[in-house]
Amino acid sequence: MKRSRIAVLIPCYNEAKTIEKVVKDFKKALPMADIFVYDNNSNDSTDEIARKAGAIVRYEYRQGKGNVIRTMFREIEADCYLMIDGDDTYPSENAKEMCDLVLSGKADMVVGDRLSSTYFTENKRPFHNFGNRIVRFLINKLFKNNIKDIMTGYRAFSYDFVKGFPVLSKGFEIETEMTIHAVDKNYKIKEIPVAYKDRPEGSVSKLNTYSDGFKVLKTIATLFKEYKPGAFFNIFALLFLVISLILGVPVFIEYFKTGLVPRFPSLIVSGVSLILSILLFITGIILQVIVKKNRQMYELYLNLLRSKNE
Repeated sequence: MKRSRIAVLIPCYNEAKTIEKVVKDFKKALPMADIFVYDNNSNDSTDEIARKAGAIVRYEYRQGKGNVIRTMFREIEADCYLMIDGDDTYPSENAKEMCDLVLSGKADMVVGDRLSSTYFTENKRPFHNFGNRIVRFLINKLFKNNIKDIMTGYRAFSYDFVKGFPVLSKGFEIETEMTIHAVDKNYKIKEIPVAYKDRPEGSVSKLNTYSDGFKVLKTIATLFKEYKPGAFFNIFALLFLVISLILGVPVFIEYFKTGLVPRFPSLIVSGVSLILSILLFITGIILQVIVKKNRQMYELYLNLLRSKNE
């Protein structure tokens, strides 16, 4: 399979109104790049318009952005991958700078940061703004980072990142998964502020504020459990320990004063809570050791990938 120097990846679902402009803008900004448009069951001639504009058009029939990204990452060989949405909300002016950071080895993932620029003034959906702030806060706190824009669809990636990224998400939670994976695996991350503009009139967002927002929060919780099981299970271990102490301490105090145990139900629940706390704590330790071993294996895999790439 022919390997591109730069591959521009555009996942699309019913973007006939904007896709021609997006393809032409990025062909102008990156004349040496191959532009790939992956149509995700559109019914508005997105594929035909993209093809006429000069894009290489392919198809992914499993619905969802995560499914499209999975297929793109598997099928396309390139030194640098630039991912962009087909809704004409991101500028092409930053494309060359983002790709240069990857090609020079200074970054494995470059994030087009909307939130430090015009996003909150351009985006007319207040719950989207609130949701972006919540997601950013949670991920930066849980994973001890300071990434400014977690859910942007404008990113550049290295070959190592793309071929070493196990895509699990099916929908819009894919950007959250990418960010957490990059942070956890210690990839080089750079952020560039980019101007964001809202969709043009007549172009409709495919992101559902509530259902997709819930999926993103669920993804954060799931990945926190999988990437940091020690911290995750320790939270619940501490919770059950507190319950055990609240119920058990008064019983023991009463026993030492009177020699009697009149509240057996409290004592039983306290004992069960203490056992659960210990089991959760031990589970966290065991899983954290497994995660560390998986990280070691992942580093060895990257070494093999790099030697093959060279």
